[in-house]
Amino acid sequence: MGKKIKKEVEPSPKDVFDPLTIESKNAATVVLMLNSPEEEILAKACEAIYKFALKGEENKATLLELGAVEPLTKLLIHEDKIVKRNATMIFGILTSNNDVKKLLRELDVMDSVIAQLAPEEEVVTHEFASLCLANMSAEYTGKVQICEHGGLEPLIRLLNSPDPDVQKNSIESLYNLVQDFQCRIALQELNAIPSMLALLKSDYPVIQLLTLKTLGVITNDKESLTMLRDNQGLDQLIKILESKELNDLHTEALSVIANCLEDVDTRVLIQQTGGLQKLLSFAESSTIPDIQKNAAKAITKAAYDSENRKFFHEQEVEKCLVTLLGSESDGTKIAASQAISVMCESSGSKRLFNNHGIPQLIQLLKSDNEEVREAAALALANLTTCNPASANAAAEADGIDSLINILSSKRDGAIANAATVLTNMALQEPLRGAVQSRGVMQAIVNPLRSANTVVQSRAALTVAATACDVEARTELRNAGGLEPVVELLRSDNAEVRRHASWAVAVCANDELTATELCRLGALDILEEINLSVSRKNKFSEVAYNKLLNNNLSLKYSQTGYLSSSDIICDGFYDYGRINSGTKLLPLKELCLQELNHRRAVLLINSKSSDISRFSTGFGSPTEEKSEPTSGRNTVLSKSATKEKGPRKGRGRREEEKAKEEEEVLAVPKLTGEGTLDKEWYPPSDPDFCIYVYEVTKSILPITNIKEQIEVLAKYVAEKMGGKIAKEKMISFGWELHISELKFQLKSNVVPIGQIKKGIFYHRALLFKALADRIGLSCSLVRGEYGRAWNEVKLVNVSPKAATGGFSLPDVYIVDLMFHPGALMKLGTKEADLYRFL
Repeated sequence: MGKKIKKEVEPSPKDVFDPLTIESKNAATVVLMLNSPEEEILAKACEAIYKFALKGEENKATLLELGAVEPLTKLLIHEDKIVKRNATMIFGILTSNNDVKKLLRELDVMDSVIAQLAPEEEVVTHEFASLCLANMSAEYTGKVQICEHGGLEPLIRLLNSPDPDVQKNSIESLYNLVQDFQCRIALQELNAIPSMLALLKSDYPVIQLLTLKTLGVITNDKESLTMLRDNQGLDQLIKILESKELNDLHTEALSVIANCLEDVDTRVLIQQTGGLQKLLSFAESSTIPDIQKNAAKAITKAAYDSENRKFFHEQEVEKCLVTLLGSESDGTKIAASQAISVMCESSGSKRLFNNHGIPQLIQLLKSDNEEVREAAALALANLTTCNPASANAAAEADGIDSLINILSSKRDGAIANAATVLTNMALQEPLRGAVQSRGVMQAIVNPLRSANTVVQSRAALTVAATACDVEARTELRNAGGLEPVVELLRSDNAEVRRHASWAVAVCANDELTATELCRLGALDILEEINLSVSRKNKFSEVAYNKLLNNNLSLKYSQTGYLSSSDIICDGFYDYGRINSGTKLLPLKELCLQELNHRRAVLLINSKSSDISRFSTGFGSPTEEKSEPTSGRNTVLSKSATKEKGPRKGRGRREEEKAKEEEEVLAVPKLTGEGTLDKEWYPPSDPDFCIYVYEVTKSILPITNIKEQIEVLAKYVAEKMGGKIAKEKMISFGWELHISELKFQLKSNVVPIGQIKKGIFYHRALLFKALADRIGLSCSLVRGEYGRAWNEVKLVNVSPKAATGGFSLPDVYIVDLMFHPGALMKLGTKEADLYRFL
């Protein structure tokens, strides 16, 4: 046998690296391998990193610190399918970490991830790519990126995947995405609802639950509701409710049905299929709070339809809802309160809730949960609107204090609802006093200052309903409530302006409050509003007139008319005509102005203040006899005359006048210099005081109204220069007389009693001022070119009236110039000549 020869191993080529098997236990080393050009190494490195990331959140953070994310993103577009699949699996796990998600958004890899959803990719790739999108879509920026890069369409397609994990991840992604309105619109266009409804038949509860949650969001849009109805989605929802085995889905199914009930056609369909009865049974029989809550929500939506309310009322839903008010769940209490607020549109339901519902709602007003309080207040607001019985029931249940406390709530809705209930209560006079006595005027001030227009509107309405007497208005004024009411007049919201105008109209019913409102600028704002066709309202006009009625000087200057109910009081002054929008200066400013060439300002003042006497240098002999008058209180005028005794003779008056002038000269020596300037008083008018005294004594006792008018007219004419022939008007010299008075007084303001030569507008003003003191009804009208006249109403004794028939009064103009005391019937040539020529 020959000798065996050993076979030699052929050496490898010089340019080839011999295979090397490495076993690494260091994550950093494996991360470095992600930059390898070898596909096998990349695949194995990805596989190792995937297993490492699965072990917990700490490992995900470690991989982020080691810089694994950026090289992995490049592998998503690798040519090798295994490498690409393994990289996708890693991102499906890593994206549960918020920092990883943030980095991926910055790296803008959404296109690469969405590409993994392509139909040709493996099911495993679909699973982890959809998981990655489910994690990324949990945040707003991620939602935007997915929608912008076209992620919706592949996700909807994958709802039909045979793999349940892919289905679950896809529907979860869509649930997150539809929280955004723009995504919901895009979803409608892609016809996703049929695929979603198919998932309701899944064997996996998590998929069914996610699908119902998604449907619960998208059915807030009418188009999606229509698509759900057209694809027989209601049938599937009803079947879920009928199945006891699917009770874990009932809560979300009820939520979707509640949305469906907002659509009229869908509501009818549910009613026809017996769905309303099922809703009621869930509300009555279920002990699960979420199911009770959603059932009550569904009843609320259904009850917007009158036929459904009738059905629920027949089924005694009121008892069920009242029971739910006692639930331990705040969500159920809120839903039940909201259902009551809708059901009380039915008068039958309102009556039932008066005794069995309102006391429970009042208790909920004391809840620590602001949303519960708001919902309870809403129910009470609806129950008490146009329903005095409910308002009484709420008051009897001690609800006033709780409602006033809610006015300081942090929730605008709660404040607005509480204000509405208080308004409804205050519309009844017996309850108004109770509401006022609990401090509502102070409590309403902050809501008046709210930035929310609904709160502003309701608060202003509360003021209008409660500030109906002097005490309440005084309380509001002292609490600083008038200023915000005036500010609300400037609102761009029509309802706020209307209710604020209403509140001003009510508050302007007493002089002090009206004066304060004018000081705050209410009159100017209302005038501006009423000049605008789009901004004015019926209440703004009423409020303006009410304020004018408490500022007759401005009213006469602006309108040129004072009615018989406009009583001229002390401090009234006639500045002359002013245009709309022109500000009328206060009397004090006019008195302190230097002399000018304008017509004299005519002042009415019968007050006899010592200070004013000192400042003007003369007093009135009747100052101790004449009470300051502020209206038609003729009884006071009579009694004052009786108590003070008869008028003194002319000689006695002159003696007394001389004596008083001597006292005036002595006053500065007694009081010291400068002490009289501390408080300003309008100029006194001793002659006008005499006029008031004489008219009260001689004309007031006359019982015949026509005779009163005639005598007063002659009296006024006598005091103003007597009867004047028309041809002697030019030579009457009244203008020089007035100029001399202004110079003597060193003032543009002339007390009416000092004018001894007066024409039309002087005499008409004096006639009106004196007539008002004795209760003689007349109006004052300003004409052109210095004309003014008084109008009175008299009933003629006609044959018809003499036989017991009724005759309407005629309007007459009183002649104070040419034939003092003559009455000219309005509309006759004689009257027109007096007024215009």
